[in-house]
Amino acid sequence: MDLKPIKTDADFRAALAEIEGLWDAEPDTPEGDRLDLMMTLVEAYERRHHPMPPADPIAAIEFMMEQRGMTRADLEPIIGSSGRVSEVLNRRRALSLSMIRRLSAELHIPPEILIQPYELTRAA
Repeated sequence: MDLKPIKTDADFRAALAEIEGLWDAEPDTPEGDRLDLMMTLVEAYERRHHPMPPADPIAAIEFMMEQRGMTRADLEPIIGSSGRVSEVLNRRRALSLSMIRRLSAELHIPPEILIQPYELTRAA
């Protein structure tokens, strides 16, 4: 198996094409092993050259609400009154530590996402 590091965008595109060709490979076969190795190389390249910005806490809350079919009213037991929910989701109030703890427990959002700083908007 001749593998080499991914150093350029051309190498990256070639690796992705190879992964696509190996996608249905059975585990514990030479093709499956090559797929695992190629994916590891691609992940390392992406981490180094295309890092993901930290997740936005409010976007994460909204995503989980959408995934679970929740409304703003469903957040009231977690965050507080409807006004408080509105302030948080409209970025006029920062999440408190107790909100972060409850959101993490109830919506299964990792606390490291919820503690990320985000910009608040000023009330009009």
